[in-house]
Amino acid sequence: MPVVDTGSMKKGMTILLESELYKVLEHEHNKQGRGTANVRLTLRNVRTGSTTVRTVMAGERFEQAILETKKVQYLYRDGDDFHFMDQETYEQPVINTDIIGDAAKYMKEGLEMELLFYGDEALDVSLPTAVELMITDTEPNYRGDTTTGGKPATLETGAVTQVPFFVNRGEVVRVDTRTGDYIERVG
Repeated sequence: MPVVDTGSMKKGMTILLESELYKVLEHEHNKQGRGTANVRLTLRNVRTGSTTVRTVMAGERFEQAILETKKVQYLYRDGDDFHFMDQETYEQPVINTDIIGDAAKYMKEGLEMELLFYGDEALDVSLPTAVELMITDTEPNYRGDTTTGGKPATLETGAVTQVPFFVNRGEVVRVDTRTGDYIERVG
């Protein structure tokens, strides 16, 4: 595994510290008077999401964790497990709902996305910025109902979003996966 010292450390880099994976959020070099220089690191645990601040001696070395991004296609859900297919090797990794989290609200079969791996361990999912989903349930549209705002609509994955009054059941809409907001009606 490659080794990186505090002088060549960059924001966004992932390091192995006390057998845990940490992403470097910030690093600040401090030199005061006659003493030795130190580096203040703000780190986020990749597995738990907790943030910690740590001060280390300048020049200290850490193992750099090499994370791999794989393009996958979502196949199906079986209880708490999500099944994917690697686009290059055709392997079928199974990821638990703990890792998927809120992304499950926007995943439908056939969706192409990216999985972040450390060795054989899946750490995170990266959805496309927007997905197209069909509306399965919403209130009917009434003539002259043009007030600002919208109405709640249930999408085919179970997610609920606010849509304009002119959008009806059975239509396909584009939804922002980062915020859950309606973007536009498709086709």
